[in-house]
Amino acid sequence: MKPVVERVFLAITLLLASCSSDPSLPSFGVVPDFKLTDQSNRAFDSKLQLDGRVWVANFIFTTCSGPCPRMTAQFKKLRDEVADDPKLRMVSFTIDPARDTPEALATYARNFGANPDKWFFLTGAQKDLHELSRNAFMLGDIDGNLEHSSRFVLVDTQSRIRGFYDSADQEGLQKLTTDLRALLKGAS
Repeated sequence: MKPVVERVFLAITLLLASCSSDPSLPSFGVVPDFKLTDQSNRAFDSKLQLDGRVWVANFIFTTCSGPCPRMTAQFKKLRDEVADDPKLRMVSFTIDPARDTPEALATYARNFGANPDKWFFLTGAQKDLHELSRNAFMLGDIDGNLEHSSRFVLVDTQSRIRGFYDSADQEGLQKLTTDLRALLKGAS
């Protein structure tokens, strides 16, 4: 009886491994489809722009004098480290939609050399951004107080959250780079 159980376990393990671009990374849930506005004042539909892509997300605001400029610079460095892979997208959500208009986001994005076709700075209704931050990414509330998580979130080609990384932790950022490369390699 025991060999049968082992074969079933092995079959299930192999099946699950084949369904994932990197089975060694956990899955923390799926980011639902969303629609916002990007820094070029274009409608942004995650289904059209992100499906089939590996992406990294963060939450920032353009008037931040704290961690946001550092986080955005780290995003740029991360993009550069993976040689601006064509399968990679970067997504920065504002937590301050009242002030972070598409124009403000575009200026901020230009200051960091962001390609508007590959690195999206998104704004929209506060309730939609709150819903994404709190319930999809599990990073807390967007309620107007300008406090937010400084974690980066890695998302695979099927919109599954595959990791959370503290942007203030160098080892965490190195792990993000490693995990990102693995997902990009699997997305080939």
